[in-house]
This record gives sequence, C-alpha cells and structure tokens, in this order.
Amino acid sequence: MAADPDKYMKAPITRRQDYSPTLWSVWMNPPETLAFKAGQYVAFGVENHDKVLERAFSIVSSPYEPELEFFIEKVPEGALSPKLYELQAGDTVFMRKKAKGVFNIDVKSGHSQHFLVSTVTGIAPYISMVRTLALDLKEGRLAQPFRLVILQGVSKSNEFGYDRELIEAVGQYPWLTYIPTISRHWEDPEWSGERGRVDDLVRKYADTMDLTPKDTTVYLCGNPGMIVNVRDIMRRCGFEHAAIKEETYWAPGEGEVEY
Repeated sequence: MAADPDKYMKAPITRRQDYSPTLWSVWMNPPETLAFKAGQYVAFGVENHDKVLERAFSIVSSPYEPELEFFIEKVPEGALSPKLYELQAGDTVFMRKKAKGVFNIDVKSGHSQHFLVSTVTGIAPYISMVRTLALDLKEGRLAQPFRLVILQGVSKSNEFGYDRELIEAVGQYPWLTYIPTISRHWEDPEWSGERGRVDDLVRKYADTMDLTPKDTTVYLCGNPGMIVNVRDIMRRCGFEHAAIKEETYWAPGEGEVEY
C-alpha cells in the first residue's frame, strides 16, 4: 500500500446523496476519531500510480456528529474529483489523520455579528458552524449566540445542496439569516428568490442587515474570483484586513483546498 499508515486511514463511504450532475454529498465513517473544529478541512483521496492523489475538503458535519460529511463538486478537468464521483457507499478513500485550518468562528475580536459569504460548495464550513453553534447553545456550552448571516451564490437552484436545512434552521434559530441567490435565473424560471452574483449583493446585505465594521467579521469561502472581489468591496466599506477571513476554492493542481 502506497499510503503511509502513520498519516492515512482508510475511511469507508457509508452514504451518498446527489443534488445535480456535478454536486453531491458523502458521509464517511473512519476507523479512528478525527478531531476538528467547525470550519476546518481534512485531505482525502484515492491511490493513483502508487501515490495518494488527494485534496483537502471542508467538513460539513459538526464535530459532535458520529460521521464525517463532505459536499463535493465534480470538476471535469480535475485530477481527483472525477475519480471521487465514481465512488459509492461501500467504497473507501485514504484520509489524513489530522484536520487543519483556521477558518473558524472569530471569537477573539469580540464581534457579535458574522457575515458568511460563499459560492456553491463553499457553504460547507458554514453548515458545520451552524450545527455546532446550535448544539453548543442547546447543551449549555455557549451562553449567548452569535448572529450569523449566510449569503450563498450558485448558478441554478439545484446547486445549493443545503438550502432546505438552512431554511429550516432559520425557522428555529433567531440568530440565523440565510440568503440564497442564483446568477443564471433565466435557466431557472421557477426561482422566486434573490437573483445575482454574491459579488453584486454583499454591499446591499451588509447595509440592510446592519453588518458594520465595528461589530462584524466577514468570511469568504469558494470561488477565488468572488473572494478577491468581495474582499475589495468589504475593504472599501471600512472592514479591516483582520476582520475578513478567507478560504479559497483552488483550481485542481493549483492549490491545497478543493471544496
């Protein structure tokens, strides 16, 4: 076996759910506990020419859940995602034994508001944050909730993946706001929600939701072009560099994290 057993464990896929021809979620049950914080990622992949072809994926599940959950996009020219797309329940991947990342809820600044901006699978760490915050409040580990405002942009409505869960959560938790938007509304005529790219909407919702630099941390996760654009917009709105956290969707082969 090419995979170093000191670094990797074989994680079986227990379940799969498809949302569109290129988007799906998988659940895995690794033999060893993976310690992580909401917002972190872990690398996994498959053997390829006596090596492990791997990418890092943000973890959707809460640290309190028994299985690990991931939201994956098939990139046609990608080295790994087309191989992962073929895997079904019962198949296994090689998973790193340590999670990494500092894309976590900002508790150091004292900010009470958190503006979570994403494109497509960049929603993954935010789902983990919502689930974790809800459980921490319910079970008494956190006395006061943060306010979370999530803005998620996709091309068409079948690419959201977790919109139903978030809409249901909004009905339960007064501290949560969810704004889904589609950019190709002419291909999705039944869609009645917000329209446009998140780049064009962040200023609108920062203003209408009163998300000000004095008490708000901004999180950007997903397409690198969106991240650059929104970062610049937020800086012009008065947000300091330290108040903007980023997790970039890298094109396969160009970086470390693939959502």
